[in-house]
Amino acid sequence: MPTDPHPEGDRLQKLLATAGYGSRRVCEELVAAGRVAVNGTVVELGARARPGVDDVTVDGVPVAFSGVLVYYLLHKPAGVVTTASDPQGRPTVVEIVPSDPRVFPVGRLDTATEGLLILTNDGELAHGLTHPSRGVDKTYLAEVEGVPSRAALRQLRMGVALDDGLTAPARVTVIAERPEGSALQITIHEGRNRQVRRMCETVGHPVRRLVRSAIGPLTDQRLTAGEWRDLTVAEVRDLYAAAGLARPAPVDPMAKRYGPDKRPASPARGARRQRQRDDAEQRRAEGLDIEPGSVGPGSVGPEAGE
Repeated sequence: MPTDPHPEGDRLQKLLATAGYGSRRVCEELVAAGRVAVNGTVVELGARARPGVDDVTVDGVPVAFSGVLVYYLLHKPAGVVTTASDPQGRPTVVEIVPSDPRVFPVGRLDTATEGLLILTNDGELAHGLTHPSRGVDKTYLAEVEGVPSRAALRQLRMGVALDDGLTAPARVTVIAERPEGSALQITIHEGRNRQVRRMCETVGHPVRRLVRSAIGPLTDQRLTAGEWRDLTVAEVRDLYAAAGLARPAPVDPMAKRYGPDKRPASPARGARRQRQRDDAEQRRAEGLDIEPGSVGPGSVGPEAGE
């Protein structure tokens, strides 16, 4: 199979990531699996193509290259899966945001977990935010059973032995304590599957509810479940810096797509907002309330962390 029919073009994994097919690593796997063709010829990893000149397909479906990078911040609701499609027919995060250009979620939140999630077609940023070597913090608010002892908190902070190895040190702060349960703020920089839930369960305090409240420097106390918005240029630059990436953020993608005075708002969901208010009132009546925006990084003293 040809490896590099157009050496002057861009690498396919970069083009596919920009088109929203996933991180560069995922796109490399697509090419390596023989699912990508250029001008009708299946190519190998390392191949290049020219957007607007060459015909690129994935599984026989043409790839549209918009050339515009977009960045969405979504407050993922519970019950929505962090994937582009689901064979079980469950709602997905990509169904909540605009479908054009195609985007993918940066990292994963399990189905029951709520909170902040970035969706983008910027493969470079996605790789930087999720690769363990970059060490980008993710902060969670966890409602757990019981009241963790000092020993349990120390174990969470120093490292918990899980079936896939010892976790890295985390920052942990107790937000609220009641006999029926506690609220913790937990910050980690690893990306293991269901890590926070497994850590808490291992120390004897299973998670009842989990909300991600920050991704690196990015937080938003105003977004409610199911709402999304475009990231600002400053926020994208901050994320690049947090991931240790040198390339500055591009010009404002909103201005490119809509013009400076025609920015669309995240869809209003009045009925859902009212249900959320009702749910919040019920939770407060039960004694615990860890709304996603209620606590931001650094707002609870020096012991913040997982």
